[in-house]
Amino acid sequence: MKYVYPVVSRRAGGVSLGINLNTNNACNFRCVYCQVPDLVAGKAPPVDVEQLGSELRRLLDDICAGDFMQRHVPEGSRQLRDVALSGNGEPTSSRQLGEVVAVIEQELARRALLGQLPVVLITNGSLMLKPEVGAAVTALSGIGGEVWFKMDRVTAAGIERVNGSDIGPAGQLERLARAAECCRTYVQTCVFACAGEPPGEAELAAYLERVREIVRRQIPVESVLLYGLARPSRQAEADRLARLPVEWLEAFAARIRQAGLPVRVSA
Repeated sequence: MKYVYPVVSRRAGGVSLGINLNTNNACNFRCVYCQVPDLVAGKAPPVDVEQLGSELRRLLDDICAGDFMQRHVPEGSRQLRDVALSGNGEPTSSRQLGEVVAVIEQELARRALLGQLPVVLITNGSLMLKPEVGAAVTALSGIGGEVWFKMDRVTAAGIERVNGSDIGPAGQLERLARAAECCRTYVQTCVFACAGEPPGEAELAAYLERVREIVRRQIPVESVLLYGLARPSRQAEADRLARLPVEWLEAFAARIRQAGLPVRVSA
């Protein structure tokens, strides 16, 4: 399949149906932990929306009425958890995002899954101020969707170093607020060791202050999804990156909770 792929997701806790709009491996961020090989700067190419709908229909039929789970999924993970707009780049860079949301709605309704199966947009949030993106995300909210908004670091230097973006702290917060206005929104944060060291205390303190600011401004963020590295990076920095102990993640999660937001940890 070109656009739709199944994955056993540790964060979802079962099978997630991924939808890849960036089949050209193009993104406007360059995260050091990104697992996409041959990543290039750019945006999503034109999408064959009809083909995408056909692929989603076939896979839903195989999962819901066939023996896909028995053939391909380990026992204990044989539950369909969500449809995720994710893939090999930034999905909101697709000009057809709104059309894709409409196709997802159609296929879920056909299987009586509309409102039952979450639809997740995994995004770096950089394009959230574009009217067409806001409209698509609002439509996503209308089918029970949610946004997972990347906030790995919150200082200008940290965002540049980890995400390869010059969006800056103020721009990041403005876009997060816009996402939360349009749709149920979670912050997703990836933490890891670099050259044997976890994120520095200054960066962690800035992150906690950002959480307090989100709470003060009453930006309706549901919670933080805090996670570590699961698969090897395919970027030049790969050899410098390593997983952090689950104890480190849990300790930082406790500090985030003290700052005012709930946290779910995926080591």
